[in-house]
Amino acid sequence: MSRRTVALGLLVAVAACTPKQPPNRNFYFPPGASSSAGAASTGAPPAASSAPPPATTGGYSGLGVESVPPEVLARYAAPALKADESRRIQSMLDVRAPGAGMVSPDGKRLFFGWSITGTSQVFRLDSPMGFPTQLTGGEDRTSVVAVTSDGKWLVVSRDRNGEENPGLYLLSPEGGPLKAIQHKPKVQTMLDYVSDDGKTLYYRANDQAPDSYAIYKYDIASAKTVEVFAQPGIWSLADVRQKNGAPSKLLLSKSVGSNMTEYYEYDVASKKLDAVIGQGEREDYVASYGVEGETLVLTPKLGEYRRLYALKKGKLEPISPDIKFDVASYQIDRQKKRILFTVNEGGYTRLNGVDAANKKPLKLPPLPKGDHVSFGSTSADGRFTAFIVDPGSSPPESFIHSWEGNALKRWHKPAAPEIDLATFAKASLESYPARDGSAIPMFVRRPAACLAATSPCPVIVSFHGGPEGQTVAGFSTRAQLFVDAGFIYAEPNVRGSDGYGKSFLHADDGAKRLAIITDIEDAAKYVRTKFAVGGKAPKVGIYGGSYGGYSVLIGMSLFAGSYDVGVSVVGISSLLTFLQNTAPYRRILRISEYGDPDKDKAALTQLSPITHIDKVKAPLMLLQGATDPRVPVGEALQFHEALKKKGVPTELIIFPDEGHGFAKRPNQVLATGHTLRFFKQHLGAQ
Repeated sequence: MSRRTVALGLLVAVAACTPKQPPNRNFYFPPGASSSAGAASTGAPPAASSAPPPATTGGYSGLGVESVPPEVLARYAAPALKADESRRIQSMLDVRAPGAGMVSPDGKRLFFGWSITGTSQVFRLDSPMGFPTQLTGGEDRTSVVAVTSDGKWLVVSRDRNGEENPGLYLLSPEGGPLKAIQHKPKVQTMLDYVSDDGKTLYYRANDQAPDSYAIYKYDIASAKTVEVFAQPGIWSLADVRQKNGAPSKLLLSKSVGSNMTEYYEYDVASKKLDAVIGQGEREDYVASYGVEGETLVLTPKLGEYRRLYALKKGKLEPISPDIKFDVASYQIDRQKKRILFTVNEGGYTRLNGVDAANKKPLKLPPLPKGDHVSFGSTSADGRFTAFIVDPGSSPPESFIHSWEGNALKRWHKPAAPEIDLATFAKASLESYPARDGSAIPMFVRRPAACLAATSPCPVIVSFHGGPEGQTVAGFSTRAQLFVDAGFIYAEPNVRGSDGYGKSFLHADDGAKRLAIITDIEDAAKYVRTKFAVGGKAPKVGIYGGSYGGYSVLIGMSLFAGSYDVGVSVVGISSLLTFLQNTAPYRRILRISEYGDPDKDKAALTQLSPITHIDKVKAPLMLLQGATDPRVPVGEALQFHEALKKKGVPTELIIFPDEGHGFAKRPNQVLATGHTLRFFKQHLGAQ
């Protein structure tokens, strides 16, 4: 089961039933002189003010590529790169590995997504270490989200141009044309559940209202769809209870905010909806059915960290041990035999498992050690499970384990043509102190030449998205591109990040962000001091995507002078205009994280980079997808236009066929190349 119903990263989540994997840390493609930051420069957090902001808070409206005139898209098209710069990035893009994949019911085939064509498509392996067969193609990102229990069909999801309005399709495991279940413009259609007999599937879609999701049942043989449940709200189907081979109870989740979910049980016969857990609590819950008489619940409700429980007669009974780490994800097989779960140990993923009935520890397969060891799918009969291991120094590898035969086989080997993986810098877990003394975790990668350098190497401080995301250890081609260019690459997990307990996670909710936004400036202060060589401080750049892009804009504006140059990818420039123009379903979820535009207007204004535009002095590049449904293209345009009026060195690149991040290989090359060019131009490097 996925720990998040709605994904908050840069790439769209296409199925809530897809197990959570260690993050893809390769690319964002679908991650001056003195401070003039006012109160922040004195060591105090910036105060909210009801006074009018010194600059406009934005005047655009609209969302998507249709909100931008064609001449504007043409004006900000990405320039061509120099051939040698393009070749270096192309080589790194060829370093890749498939995901854990979906195992066939008989354990003889593995279906997985792979970006070897330039865009993620679906492939099939017919034997361990065999030659893959490509099943889908074209320019639209496509992924496999389920294999029916009878093995007759794959369920695949396809998104167009990064719009995050995916459609669902059926595909024969042998290949051939896709059979559409539903794919409508401006509608998200996402798989929730496939029946035990493989004859029907359930999906959710916001085709009745843009901010609500109805649940539908689709009969594969007749290709007919019937509505199962439709009430206002962001609903999804978490699990199904069977009785005499037919669905009798539906476990429904309702997202009411960021990391806030309510669960209900829907009686199919009586159509009665009963509360299960979370009603009115504004709490983080993830649930599914366990063995008869219990519901599995992942929550930090009873402590600081997320723990896995069995809910019996209204009481939560612990399954996972009481430790000072979050349980990140879990899965129970259809036969209710085994519960697998992963623990997030400070950015490293550890695999655990228990017997579903007696909750005693499982004998786990002898997987190789790595920074991340996690599970993929389990076959419908529970006999086979896919696993994935990220060694940290090379791309991830996928395995299939037979529980009956206790046999583990590696199914594919990653590709790294013309690349020496031994030169990759491994992430080092470090930390820096915030101004109030709080320790902020940070992963750092250093070029070998910087370890014995007589002068400081330039540093890129890269902030993750979310803001509830988390930078973790593991293999990363994106980070290595910066390292190869001569930069020290540092990735903080500022307060508000996931993985460090609920107090850390919720430290930035709403107006509380005013007190901890200074973590961004404190990272620069620490790096300039601790990464200095011979008493000389390094030059420091700031980089990030989504909320990380917002962090870049805050670092360059509110904390002007902290960073020498910035590159913001799909970043928010005004929290107010962002909330006004983002997709309706996003607005509901984001208000609980950022604050209410009416009640918290003063704080949102103070926390908006465009409020502090007059402080910006250092060079800044903005990268944006025109079809982005999360951060409207207007966020980049309004900030860029304001910088131009001030005469600040600035560049803007808009990709008309990309959304919240860059999925197509040509665009990945251009975005990466211009990012590296801009940093090298203003920071210097190899």
